[in-house]
Amino acid sequence: MGKIMLEVKDLKTKYVTRFKENVYAVDGVSLEIEEGKSLGVAGESGCGKSTLALSLMGYYFAPLHYISGEIIIDGKNISGMKPDDVRKNILGTEVAYIPQAAMNALNPTQKVIRFIEDVIHAHDKSVSKKDIFDMARKRFEILGLPQEVLNRYSVELSGGMKQRTVIAISTILSPKVLIADEPSSALDVTSQKMVIKMMRDLMEKGYIKSMIFITHELPLLYNVTDHIMVMYAGQIVERGTAREMVFDPVHPYSKGLMGSIIVPEEGTRDVKLEAIPGTPPNLKKPPAGCRFAARCKYVIPTCSLGERSRRVFDDNRMHLCIHSVDFLRETYAKEGTGIAAIKSQKSENLKENKKTSEKTQENASNKSSENESEV
Repeated sequence: MGKIMLEVKDLKTKYVTRFKENVYAVDGVSLEIEEGKSLGVAGESGCGKSTLALSLMGYYFAPLHYISGEIIIDGKNISGMKPDDVRKNILGTEVAYIPQAAMNALNPTQKVIRFIEDVIHAHDKSVSKKDIFDMARKRFEILGLPQEVLNRYSVELSGGMKQRTVIAISTILSPKVLIADEPSSALDVTSQKMVIKMMRDLMEKGYIKSMIFITHELPLLYNVTDHIMVMYAGQIVERGTAREMVFDPVHPYSKGLMGSIIVPEEGTRDVKLEAIPGTPPNLKKPPAGCRFAARCKYVIPTCSLGERSRRVFDDNRMHLCIHSVDFLRETYAKEGTGIAAIKSQKSENLKENKKTSEKTQENASNKSSENESEV
């Protein structure tokens, strides 16, 4: 096991509405990321992904409030720090954040180099503008961005170039952890590819030590991240490697989520996409027991009683469900759903067709021999 770059222990945060109601958007989240690794976070809208991203920076402002838990970056516990201390000593250097719709975050009245100056001067006002420009120019060149971008306004850049520029600005101080909240959304396929390549380059060249990648595009997580965890109603319901989570999801919600997408694998033409019925619960008053129970077709009476305990299996995989892994896998196998089941059925059909073909050829050969004998 490598060095732990980010460790989160039972983190809980909430939103407080103007009516003084509490919305528990992140509830008991724990995770670890090793140096050089990336973690994908998946889940439907409103499950808490973006709130988790904001919470992990340790920088809270209304209506988001910290409740409890620990956030440890490279051995340094940042939970409970004063906002000014977090802004000066943590943001940008220890952890960096790329928000949703990041391409719209740039002030159109300022040149790109001014944003970089602001980021660096927030930590060290003694750095000269010339040194900042030289640093930015070298970093942009390494990341495949033309240095001309530094003296341009955001309105002069295309959508893909804006996104890559925001990523370059966010990582200019080489943070240990990069949190990217849907960095490739609203981009065409070509621009998405360039953004993903850029983020991989940042990891490979050591400018960032580890990364959290949040997106709705599950096939993208499979190709970009090492591990994936699935969130539902503010909690982590399953965690595993990218391959395990896409091809062998265990939690009923994870399975439903993966079953609702098209995976470019042989046999998918025969797979019917599955929709998850119902809607997520109201997090002002989270339900007792399993929060997915009202939408789960495998629900039993005890699912709604008490908190669910995490089940760890298969070399540190985890899922949050009252049912055992063996029960769920056996149930899925009996249902014959998913790509694996379709492939298995196709394999059996091919074997049967091959046997039939061989039998037909054998009969034809025997008949031909009989005819020759009669002649």
